[in-house]
Amino acid sequence: MAGVTARDTVRTPALILDLDVLDRNIATMAGLAKAMNVGLRPHSKSHKCVEIAQRLSRAGVNGACCATIDEAEAMALGGIGGILVTSPLVTSDQLQRLGRLLARGADVAAVADNPRNADAYGHLARAANRQMEVIVEFDFGMGRTGCVEIQDAVALAQHIKANPSLRFRGVQAYWGQLQQVTPMAERQRQAEAQHSQLRAVIGALTGAGLKPEVVSGAGTGTHAIDGKSGLFTELQAGSFLFMDSCYGPSLGSGAVNPFTASLFVAASVVSANVAGRVIVNAGYKAFATDSGRPEPRRGAPAGATYRFMGDEHGAVEFTGAPPALGATIEFLTSHCDPTVNLHAAYQVVRGDEIVDVWPIRARY
Repeated sequence: MAGVTARDTVRTPALILDLDVLDRNIATMAGLAKAMNVGLRPHSKSHKCVEIAQRLSRAGVNGACCATIDEAEAMALGGIGGILVTSPLVTSDQLQRLGRLLARGADVAAVADNPRNADAYGHLARAANRQMEVIVEFDFGMGRTGCVEIQDAVALAQHIKANPSLRFRGVQAYWGQLQQVTPMAERQRQAEAQHSQLRAVIGALTGAGLKPEVVSGAGTGTHAIDGKSGLFTELQAGSFLFMDSCYGPSLGSGAVNPFTASLFVAASVVSANVAGRVIVNAGYKAFATDSGRPEPRRGAPAGATYRFMGDEHGAVEFTGAPPALGATIEFLTSHCDPTVNLHAAYQVVRGDEIVDVWPIRARY
């Protein structure tokens, strides 16, 4: 058919997104959240794409979490509301850009973990003649950002409440260190220990007359554990959209993984001179490397493995008949979020055809 581009003829390396699987994953997570009576504010750091955020909005989510001001700007310009920046914004550049979003009327809130941070938000909100919503972040063992002591979280919430340009909304509670703990029973045990601490944080705030309206957190790996706890008002999961070779097995440990891989990197066979091995044109610049190696899937011999061979190349090793020179092989990524950040666009496929191209507007 004229105008149709075959999936296997895509210009490589390329980021492939299976639209039907993506939509099923969105519907599945939306249904699970509804059944647990919690909201869903998926994390844009996973996809960095306005078109995906718009599909999520149509599924009835609360909004979009954003790890960076870049993501917040991209989502706001794409008409996405309910934006929550989940990392404190403190540099002059970050604050100036947040101020511009507020001045333009963007629906954006942010987390804070210290009074100076909150004061900077208050200054921006006052200049924009607005009241900005702020969520207190608490550190639940990651050692990254967030208040470390409960009394500090309460004092910060009181500080926010005292500023007429700010509105205290609640608490951010995320334990990224637990998202892929196996077996699932151990993940549940460790998450329940965090639940006890979160109850204490909520209790202290409530006792001070600052009952949180929003308790936001959880990830793809703990969405069911945290969603059923009765503590969260919304889940921040994001990787469920795509899946990868790390999340897939961890979600299937002791349970059936409700999500299916939708994201792949396509590469072409560029050399086939050694028996049992071909070279493809995708290396360190095409795949994230922090969580292991990608897995050969579509177009690869059964049981094939991948190893990095430099910036632009990788080796696919196998037994049996080799893929043809110039053939396309698709790989399941080992870590979807940083892999997305390496590419400029998604090649959106439905079956064997490329049906659209979506820019990754919030990549660094």
